[in-house]
Amino acid sequence: MKSLFSYLVLLCVTVHTVLAEVPNKEKESLLELYNSTNGDSWERSWDITADVSTWQGVKVRNNHVVEINLFNNNLQGVIPSSIGDLEKLESLNLAFNGITGELPKEIAQLSRLRVLKIEMNRIKGELPLELGRMRSLMELTAFNNFITGSIPESIGEIKNLKILNLSSNSLKGNIPKSVGGLAQLESLGLFENTLEGSIPSEIGGLTKLKELVLANNQLGGEVPVEFGQLASLEVLQIQNNKFDSFKNLQSMDEKQFLVFDYDKEDDKIDFKNVEYGRTRMADTKFEDEE
Repeated sequence: MKSLFSYLVLLCVTVHTVLAEVPNKEKESLLELYNSTNGDSWERSWDITADVSTWQGVKVRNNHVVEINLFNNNLQGVIPSSIGDLEKLESLNLAFNGITGELPKEIAQLSRLRVLKIEMNRIKGELPLELGRMRSLMELTAFNNFITGSIPESIGEIKNLKILNLSSNSLKGNIPKSVGGLAQLESLGLFENTLEGSIPSEIGGLTKLKELVLANNQLGGEVPVEFGQLASLEVLQIQNNKFDSFKNLQSMDEKQFLVFDYDKEDDKIDFKNVEYGRTRMADTKFEDEE
C-alpha cells in the first residue's frame, strides 16, 4: 500500500510539472510573437488554448521558457519588443523565415541567451548598441538579412562568443578593434558587406579562430602580420577587397593546413610569389557557363 501511495504522489508531481504554467509575462510574450508574425499561417502553428509546454518549438524547464525553435516555419512579420520579457531564455532560433523590421533593442535583456539565430530573414536597421550586454551569448548568426550601419564596438564585450556570422548584409564602417578581445571566437564571418579600412591587428590574437571570412568587402591596407599568430586557422577568405599587399601572409604557420580562397583574376595579388607550407589555395572565381 505504501508503494502504491508513493507511486501516486510521484505521478501527481510529474503531471503537475509537465502541465505547470509559465509566468503570465512569458506567456504573453510568446503570444505577442505569435500574433506579430502571423502565427495562424505558420507551417507548424500553436494551439494557444493548450499548455505552453506543448507548443511546437517551445521548451519549458522549471516553469520557465528556456528555448524557442521556429526554424523555417513561415514566420512573417516583426520580432516584438516583448521578446525581452523571456528572461530565462537560453536559445532563440528564428532562422529561415520572413521576419521583417528591426531587431528590437530589448533582445539585449536576454542575459541568459546562449544562441541567437536570425539568419535568412529580411531584418533591416542597425544592430542594437546594447548587444554587448548579452554576456552569455555563444553563437550569433544573422547572415543574409538587410542589416545596415556599423558593427557596434560593444560586441567585443560578449566574451563567451564562439560563432559570429554577419555575412551578406549591408554593414559599413570599420571592423571594431574590440573583436580582437573575443578570446573564445572560433568562426568570424563578415563576408559580402561594405566594410572598409584595415583589418584590426587585434584579430591576430584570436588563437582559437578556425574560420575567418572577410571576402567581398572594401577592406584595404596590408593583411596584418599578426595573422601569423592564428595557430588554429583552417579557412581564410579575404578575396575581392582592396588590399595593397598580401606579403604578411608568409608569417602564417607552415604546419597548419590552411585553405586560402582567392580570385585568380585579381592583378594586385602578390601571394603567388610567397612560399607556403601546407597551405592550399582555392580559386573562387565563378563564371556562368555558356
